[in-house]
Amino acid sequence: MSWFESIILGLVQGLTEFLPISSSAHLRLTAVAFDWEDPGAAFTAVTQIGTELAVLIYFRKDIVRIVSAWFRSLTDKEARSNPDARMGWLVIIGTIPIGVLGLTLQDAIDGPFRDLRLIAMNLIVLGVILGVADRMAARDALGGRHRAVRERKSLDQLSVRDGLLFGLCQAMALVPGVSRSGATITGGLFLGYKREAAARYAFLLAIPAVLASGGYELTSIGEEGSHVSWGPTILATVVAFVVGYAIIAWFMKWVSTRSYMPFVWYRVVIGVVLLALIFFGVVEPHAGEGIGGGDEVTTSEEG
Repeated sequence: MSWFESIILGLVQGLTEFLPISSSAHLRLTAVAFDWEDPGAAFTAVTQIGTELAVLIYFRKDIVRIVSAWFRSLTDKEARSNPDARMGWLVIIGTIPIGVLGLTLQDAIDGPFRDLRLIAMNLIVLGVILGVADRMAARDALGGRHRAVRERKSLDQLSVRDGLLFGLCQAMALVPGVSRSGATITGGLFLGYKREAAARYAFLLAIPAVLASGGYELTSIGEEGSHVSWGPTILATVVAFVVGYAIIAWFMKWVSTRSYMPFVWYRVVIGVVLLALIFFGVVEPHAGEGIGGGDEVTTSEEG
């Protein structure tokens, strides 16, 4: 991997990680568009550490409060009733599905799941599902002629059941084209949560999975036979961090007042165009696969 490739891929990672459009799919498609080797699951997981550092900084006050309350709850029974301590436990519970499935499906994640046909279908299908969930949230907020406004839930109302369901939705992001934030937010909207509440929990829930996955994959970077070396990977991670911080700040403001429909249409259009290119033989379903696919293990394939 060249320095130029790492800069471009870092930009793509930072721009797409927090948006519900799938960062891993965009990394894969960027490599195909430029006729580069597939960067692979390990590169994706490690560069996500950069964007996750942006989350840690952006939500630093929330995270410090949650972590400190959680640690107190380990020895202090009264502290266990603290909402922040409870949130800490819910994040742990919600992380279990992606950890278990990530280890179980590791071979598929590095192989069949990177097929461009599957990525295109995931972009379309999950885009449509997100659109349905977003319209439901909008109707609940506005009410209607024959119905009252339905009050959507905040994170204070998050239950163990819902936390686990959020986690199952996040685990779908092991397949490129799904989008971790997109799947988790969609699940939250169907469960009746406010847009900003679903987005906030989605970002908090991603922290353990992404950091654990990226940390594990550090050993895969620069190994013999891989085209991904340490220098370009570090540069891409730094670029992803800088761009990701700007995007997360913008996105959290967006979801408070805007619809997800622009992202829905974007996903559908990209998916349809990709399927057309594959159908007419312009792009091969396994284009760019090879060294980049590797034998890596990951529990957090995308954003």
